Amino acid sequence: MSDRTVLISVRDLKKYFPITRGAVLRRQVGAIKAVNGVSFDILTGETLGLVGESGCGKTTVGRTILQLYRPTSGSVLFKGIDLTMQSGLALRQLRVDMQIIFQDPYASLNPRWTISRIVGEPLRVHHIGNREEQRHRVEQLLDLVNLEKIYFNRYPHELSGGQRQRVGIARALASNPQFIVCDEPITALDVSIQAQVVNLLEELQDHLKLTYLFIAHDLSMVRHLCDRVAVMYLGGLVELASRQELYTNSLHPYTQALLSAVPLPDPLKTRARQRVHLRGELRGLTDLPAGCRFHPRCPLAEDECCLNAPAWREAETGHWVACHKMRGVSQVLETS
Repeated sequence: MSDRTVLISVRDLKKYFPITRGAVLRRQVGAIKAVNGVSFDILTGETLGLVGESGCGKTTVGRTILQLYRPTSGSVLFKGIDLTMQSGLALRQLRVDMQIIFQDPYASLNPRWTISRIVGEPLRVHHIGNREEQRHRVEQLLDLVNLEKIYFNRYPHELSGGQRQRVGIARALASNPQFIVCDEPITALDVSIQAQVVNLLEELQDHLKLTYLFIAHDLSMVRHLCDRVAVMYLGGLVELASRQELYTNSLHPYTQALLSAVPLPDPLKTRARQRVHLRGELRGLTDLPAGCRFHPRCPLAEDECCLNAPAWREAETGHWVACHKMRGVSQVLETS
């Protein structure tokens, strides 16, 4: 992987949301298995991309790491401290070093607060500096995300989508964190603005030595921004590798299907490229199949896949995969 130290270590993380029935005496009749046994590490200073279809549990992973959702089981170690065992003041003190940039810049900002109050809220919550120092820090943060001082006393409805997301980034940086979960921070933005926000995140990472978990479903953007990429399907990881390894030598059929669907700028290459077609539709997280969770849609599925869940194993150095019948990209394309 790297000689860099591990900042975040996630082991067998599970998060189930109960399904209840009954108007008065509510009883649990099932569970939504949003995250079901996820394990990975995030190295200091790197950007780990987490990709997959909508509804596969990506956002839940990010929020559970930060303990915004308390996990059903598993552990999350931040600098060697298990966050799942912390609560109250101890957890609040650790949250100074961990922040999140939300997906929707329209819903994540309080419409009744000015920009200065929104950005300065983490400083007040964590009692960082006096009022004058907090005001100066907010001015620094707005300058850091390329927003002029004229926005200091404006309200979110007076800003564009890209400007609001910059406010969200400034708020995440207020407490000077080491680790930031970027929860699809460009999905709700115009294409012309997305590149600006991504470039800003890269500049801030280099300048402030940040570590990112970048959640997305745009594989072309992930390839540009991330050092390593983890692919998620129905609450679990199916593949994890370096950016270059994943895009040139993906081993899991689901990863190969995702990559074959990425648009190419050259129409001749698009027509010449063979697609990996998946059967059926994405199943719900309340009805997980036996065996491999991907086997109902997999072009390589055999009896073993229907009966036994594949182990999460290191197929090559730094390249993890969960598949019984993994093959190289060329072999899958020939049989599809």
